[in-house]
Amino acid sequence: MVRARDVVRRYGEGETAVDALRGVSLDVESGELVAVMGPSGSGKSTLMHILAGLDKPTSGTVTIAGQEITQLFDRQLTLLRRQHIGFVFQFFNLLPMLTAEENVVLPLSIAGVEPEKQWIDDLLERTGIADRRTHRPAELSGGQQQRVALARSLVTRPTILFADEPTGNLDSKTSGEILELLRDSVNAYGQTMVMVTHEPRAAAIADRVLFLADGLIVRELRGATAAEVLDVMAHLE
Repeated sequence: MVRARDVVRRYGEGETAVDALRGVSLDVESGELVAVMGPSGSGKSTLMHILAGLDKPTSGTVTIAGQEITQLFDRQLTLLRRQHIGFVFQFFNLLPMLTAEENVVLPLSIAGVEPEKQWIDDLLERTGIADRRTHRPAELSGGQQQRVALARSLVTRPTILFADEPTGNLDSKTSGEILELLRDSVNAYGQTMVMVTHEPRAAAIADRVLFLADGLIVRELRGATAAEVLDVMAHLE
């Protein structure tokens, strides 16, 4: 679903230039949940932004669903993100004047697509907000708002979903519930997902964990436990 080849991202020029990414290559398969971890400044957020078409590499290529995106114009990128990409962020980014359900279907409304009632009902039920669909964000807890944000990211059935520290603004119990939902969306819908996180417990739900250091992928674990992830991070830091 996603392929990156020799991706370099350089900021500045000459002697002051800094390489946030120094030649990253990776593949994300259909229906796979990949977690990306690394110390602060390792390049993990830069990598996610480039994979999602929010930033362009200095060199290298990124392909989503068979389409090479690094040479696309802004309008083409906007259409591609609308058709293929979903986002979940640390901060929920809900519109305060809309109800939970209106926030969920907003991407469809923007695209001029009529929501399918059965699909929306199933999505709200699976994400645990069916009984809060008429409530506005101010009437929802942080966990409920993140559930709305997750449902919104899934409503267009994206080719790939990018989650940027999705539990970073939640308490431990609520974080666990959101992680279960993320894993369930992969299992139930065959959703492909890339998650940037600093939490070993979050990384442990992934099929595969990629570790970045100094702009390079330096380690990979499959089916790792939180303890195994923590051990690798301790060595990297």
